[in-house]
Amino acid sequence: MNKVLTFVAVCFTLAAFASCMDDADVASRNLSKAADNFEINRRIIFYNGITDTYMLTIEGRCSIDDQRRQLEVVCQVTQNAYKKHFLGLSDNVTYFAEQLETAEVSAYHYRVTFKPQTILPDIDFRGSSTELLENKSERNE
Repeated sequence: MNKVLTFVAVCFTLAAFASCMDDADVASRNLSKAADNFEINRRIIFYNGITDTYMLTIEGRCSIDDQRRQLEVVCQVTQNAYKKHFLGLSDNVTYFAEQLETAEVSAYHYRVTFKPQTILPDIDFRGSSTELLENKSERNE
């Protein structure tokens, strides 16, 4: 019974918290979620403030992860092909990201992405079966 009451209390707390959010905050979160799922075209520009020049431009369906001094950009090139870029940020190098087209998202409902296939990982085997057999025979001796 305690677990049920705790669950209900948590649900009401989350609902109260969510109801305090502005429409713009909910839409912003949903846009970020869409971009992280490679649904939004972006242009990311790296700018040198000292030389007043653009250093690099990346365009495409890209997700951005700002790690303070380093920006990680993952872009979907084709259905199952991705590129990951690491870019260092400094006092004179900054970036800005532009959404290139509109996207339809809700300002009233949070978007949640559930991918059951991520529960079971892909397992890569590195090694050779002969090494495995050699190690097994060494242990048996």
